[in-house]
Amino acid sequence: LLKKSMDTFHQKGYQVMLGSECEFYLFQRDEEGNPTSIPYDQAGYCDIAPLDKGENVRREICLDLEEMGILPESSHHEQGPGQNEIDFHFEEMLNSCDNLMTFRNVVDMVALMNGLYASFEPKPILNQPGNGLHINLSIFKDGMNLFAQNPQLMNAFIAGIMYRMKEITLFLNPTKQSYLRLGEDKAPCYISFSHNNRSSLIRIPAADPIHTRMELRSADPSCNPYIAFLLVVSAGIEGMEQNMHMEENKQNVYEDHEGLEKLCGSLEEAIEIARNSKFVKRILPEGLLERYIEGIKTASK
Repeated sequence: LLKKSMDTFHQKGYQVMLGSECEFYLFQRDEEGNPTSIPYDQAGYCDIAPLDKGENVRREICLDLEEMGILPESSHHEQGPGQNEIDFHFEEMLNSCDNLMTFRNVVDMVALMNGLYASFEPKPILNQPGNGLHINLSIFKDGMNLFAQNPQLMNAFIAGIMYRMKEITLFLNPTKQSYLRLGEDKAPCYISFSHNNRSSLIRIPAADPIHTRMELRSADPSCNPYIAFLLVVSAGIEGMEQNMHMEENKQNVYEDHEGLEKLCGSLEEAIEIARNSKFVKRILPEGLLERYIEGIKTASK
């Protein structure tokens, strides 16, 4: 499905470039090798050794990925105890999805070899930050970054995503745990965008022309990236082609969200909205949506 859609994007002259930032927790295993709920360390955001015990594990993950031709851009300890993040260089969308799935497997295996358990669950510890999957997106044409050349075009792309956001939330956040994460510990729950404001659903990070991009902050690692990323990009391109516009919200959304629309508050709400979305039905083949929903319902029982 993603390959066919990328062919359509290429026919329009678009090259979709995407880089993901994936968070995960490392937990200890017991004497029999079973996962526990005990975090590997008690470090916090960007701590270093000896507080950060995951430094060598992340290094091993990055070296293994490099041997496989996948280039990590940075790695660091995240906010939660035992929580880590590894970011990637941007690549074309299909390669980025493949790299993310390979990355998850490598993390699982390296953690196991170090006597640890890696969790990508959206909210593995209820009173701690959840695991996010930030999606950095830009559109190139003729080798040039359109977002850097034309800020109005980037605004239209962002507006398209915001317009369809509730319709595609199911595919970005497909588990019950996903909705325990949203709205807590810097995870967004209101639909807005801004420059450099990490309280917004979408932000535009400061960057040079090549790396000018938008960052979607609501997704989590439980999603299927091939479907999730396709729907996000399709919504953005729809916004570009319809010349949509959205005003920037410069306020701290955690403190001032008056007038802003909320994201879906539960898995049930997200399912209902996706099921009735003409946009989703236009992007996904007939029957896939219902099979996807049935799979999610079965997994959440």
